[in-house]
Amino acid sequence: MTVLKVENLTKTYGKGATAINAVDNVSFSVDKGEFVAIVGPSGCGKSTLLHLIGGVDRPTSGKVFIEDEDIYKLSDDNLAIFRRRQVGIVYQFYNLIPILNVEENICLPCDLDGTTVGTKKIDDMLEVLALKNRRQHLPNQLSGGQQQRVSIGRALINNPAIILADEPTGNLDSKASREIMDLLRLSNKKYKQTVIVITHDLNIALKADRVITMADGKLIKDERN
Repeated sequence: MTVLKVENLTKTYGKGATAINAVDNVSFSVDKGEFVAIVGPSGCGKSTLLHLIGGVDRPTSGKVFIEDEDIYKLSDDNLAIFRRRQVGIVYQFYNLIPILNVEENICLPCDLDGTTVGTKKIDDMLEVLALKNRRQHLPNQLSGGQQQRVSIGRALINNPAIILADEPTGNLDSKASREIMDLLRLSNKKYKQTVIVITHDLNIALKADRVITMADGKLIKDERN
């Protein structure tokens, strides 16, 4: 079952002779439950592509379908709601709310949506994240790896259609990086989550089922590990 379909996606900055296609006519699809890595050198358009897929930015042209929803036909307000419910995003720098504790940060998407997270669900999530004894801690009381685990929990809590991770280990040491990638892999297997990871680290990419390579805004290679 196809969960993501990208059609002729283009994002252009500037006009005329100075125009730059950060993403240049990219098309691909991802099946439910796949773990995909998108790799390429800095400035090749990886993060721009991820933001377009996640509805964080709008393309110059092209389409993105998530579970058959043409997301750029949605109004800004409806797109924000769709993104909160169907897209979990993990950033390099965590983006946690400093005045909220671990449990509150994880449950934030549900709180914004007016839904309640059951006690068992949050307990199970904290167990998987190895944060059960940190549930009342604020972000500044956590290590970088622990903060990133909180951001992964926040991305997972709504059971979204897709998880997007933008250089999720870029701010971590090698041990924490391995733990975060193992956690993303676990979420892929345990919760059947579709995961797309942006990375410049080929060792990380080798943990994925499939590797998409970009250069100069274009998709140049798509292969399975």
